[in-house]
This record gives sequence, structure tokens and C-alpha cells, in this order.
Amino acid sequence: MRMARIESAVRVVLEFSEAFNRHDVAAMMQCMTDNGILETAGPAPDGAVYSGKAAITQYWQDFFRRAPQAHIKVEDIFGFGLRCVMRWRCDWVDPTGEPRHARGVDLFQVRGGAICEHRSYAKGAFGPDSPAPN
Repeated sequence: MRMARIESAVRVVLEFSEAFNRHDVAAMMQCMTDNGILETAGPAPDGAVYSGKAAITQYWQDFFRRAPQAHIKVEDIFGFGLRCVMRWRCDWVDPTGEPRHARGVDLFQVRGGAICEHRSYAKGAFGPDSPAPN
């Protein structure tokens, strides 16, 4: 397998993560296929599934409205072929002003240079103070 192909998934996921930290939903969606799938870490037990750019765009707009200071730190990332795994820490401030964070792992699949599947898993439960819509 060519190195460029191995690295392509990592590159697009890093681009997506950089757009996340700018809260640039339009740039995040440029990294996704039109019929992409987002599976969130919450609500428990299985998360929620959003299909297509319109639904995923709405999810991220709601997320950033709830946590306008949300920031993700990529702790580790690796890819092979069209798949990528990213370990992360997300920090935000809850509605009472308390700093919060969650850590987790996201699994990505890339097709045609864009993310077609994004599945998120987090340590602990996303409670009512999390930025993720419940």
C-alpha cells in the first residue's frame, strides 16, 4: 500500500479536527462525504446516529451553541489505508462556568478523500453538562 494513501485518512481527520477547534462547521462538512455518518458517544448506551450533511451540520451547530469554547486536543492519531483512529480530550465550560472535559477515541473511515464514517466513543457518561445534545 502506498504511503500517500496510508497518510490520506490521517490528513483529512486532522483537517476536520482543526476545523472543529475553529468551530467552523462549514469546513468540517467539507471534510465529509454527502452521505456521511456520524455516530456520537452519547446519549448512553449507544449514542445517536446522524446521516447526511444536513443532519450532521445541525448536530455540530447545536454542539457549538452549547459549548462555544469547546476545544479538542488530539492525543494520538494513526491510520492505515482508509481508516483512522484518533484519541482525544475535549474541554469545555458547563452552563455554571465549571470547566469540564471528556476523553475518548474516534474511528473514521475515509472514501474519496473525505470522511464517510465518524464513530465516537468517550470515557464516562456525557451528562446534562456536556456540550453534546441529549
